[in-house]
Amino acid sequence: MESRQPATGTEGYLMRSLDGFNQLVFRVYHDNNGGFTDYDIAHTDLHIKIMDKDSCFYDGKVLDHAPETLGFKDQNQ
Repeated sequence: MESRQPATGTEGYLMRSLDGFNQLVFRVYHDNNGGFTDYDIAHTDLHIKIMDKDSCFYDGKVLDHAPETLGFKDQNQ
C-alpha cells in the first residue's frame, strides 16, 4: 500500500530541478537538518500563492527574480 500524507499547508518552493532535465519540482526544506525533498509535480491545477518579494513578471510571460537580483537597475525607480 502506498503511503499518503496531506500536503495542505505545506510551504516550499517551486523550482527547476538540478538533474539536467530542468523540470519543475516542489522543494520542501526540512527544519531539523537542512536537508530537502524535491517532489515531482503531477498535479494538473495546483493553487500556488507567490510570497517571495524577489519575484517579478516580465513581458507578461516570464516569472523571474527581481531586476536587482539579476543585476539590472529597476526601471520603475
